[in-house]
Amino acid sequence: MNLPSSPAAASSGPAAVTPRPLDIVIAGGGIGGLAAALALSAQGHRVKVCEAAARLQPLGVGINLLPHAVDVLDSLGLLPALDAMAVRTRALVFANRHGQPIFEDLRGTEAGYSHPQYSVHRGELQMLLWNTCLQRLGADRVRAGLRITGCTEEADGRMLAQADLAAGGTATLRCDLLIGADGIHSALRRQFHPHEGAPRWNGMMMWRGTTWARPFMDGRTMVQAGHRRAKFVVYPIAPPRGDGLQLINWVADRRLREDGFGGGLTAPGREDWSRPGSVDDLLPTFGTWRFGFVDVPGLIAQATQILEWPMVDRDPLPRWRQGRGVTLLGDAAHPMYPIGSNGATQALLDARAIADALAACPHDLPAALDAYEEGRRPMTARIVELNRAEGLDAILDMVEERAPQGFERIGDVLDPALLADWVRSYKAAAGHRQTAPQPAA
Repeated sequence: MNLPSSPAAASSGPAAVTPRPLDIVIAGGGIGGLAAALALSAQGHRVKVCEAAARLQPLGVGINLLPHAVDVLDSLGLLPALDAMAVRTRALVFANRHGQPIFEDLRGTEAGYSHPQYSVHRGELQMLLWNTCLQRLGADRVRAGLRITGCTEEADGRMLAQADLAAGGTATLRCDLLIGADGIHSALRRQFHPHEGAPRWNGMMMWRGTTWARPFMDGRTMVQAGHRRAKFVVYPIAPPRGDGLQLINWVADRRLREDGFGGGLTAPGREDWSRPGSVDDLLPTFGTWRFGFVDVPGLIAQATQILEWPMVDRDPLPRWRQGRGVTLLGDAAHPMYPIGSNGATQALLDARAIADALAACPHDLPAALDAYEEGRRPMTARIVELNRAEGLDAILDMVEERAPQGFERIGDVLDPALLADWVRSYKAAAGHRQTAPQPAA
């Protein structure tokens, strides 16, 4: 689809030489958009972030940042702040619905990576990035209450971004580069792909909550237990406080529709997104899931908040760049099921990639955006496909199918070497790269 032009725009012509620094507008003040703003500003570009929310608050629940995403945040000077607010994840343990361990996958520096994996409150991380942008870019370049709704291209190749103001009225921003980091309901994505329709639902509903509780296991371990019809994920997202309690993040997945498995259903309406969840919806399924290391119904019943939303994604796009100076980033570019800790991680990798591409090709903006896309789009499309096939969570299904009542030894159910190969192949496809020697077995 061709980019709509302003009345004075030329229909075609050779790309002009792009001066440096660029004027860049980022639509969306989420994790990916803010990280991109910091990386691009550090290169000397004039960056403006436009966030639709009138006031940012540390909303949401927990997320995981894989080592290659932490490397991006480290390059922005944020590792000390992360250490203060987050948990360095030691391992991910897969377990069946009876709480029996299936496989332990070491994470971060414990597994030989150059950087740790972090479990962190999503809202706290977003506020860290937002406040850092305020300090480094200036308050006039980090704007809340400004929703980018569309764009046109001028004759000289510069972009005109249209915006709605939360306080009322509209605004127009002129820039060299417009980055759509405005999430799964991206207005810019919708402009260029108007017939795409609603996100695709796989029939799974997620209830996500946080609970102050005693640390479980070593206080640094994630657990994924269950199978494709009902799964419980639990991990700490903050250091223990003075009374010894730790903020525990949990996710309860329950399949409501079988016919959507693989990504074929229309998602519930937007009014159903992130609505408050009910304990009564969860206890009939998870009320008996009391493991030796964690009391699942107790965590649910004592939650400080429960949010509910559908597990959705979109089909990969054939291209991200439009016209001379528009591209997409994060969930606007490649929304995927929250499997394998890839959501925020892939957005942070996008942020680094677009900054690197502009640095490598400073005088040809379309070529730089094409290089960014060529480096990121195939991998993220592959992750979308892998997650539709359940990614690493397929391990849980294999065990449930073969031993629904539990087991005495996991080796009697599945070859541990097969499990290790499955984990290695997914992690390789998702871009995990070890840069330090692995610990001895």
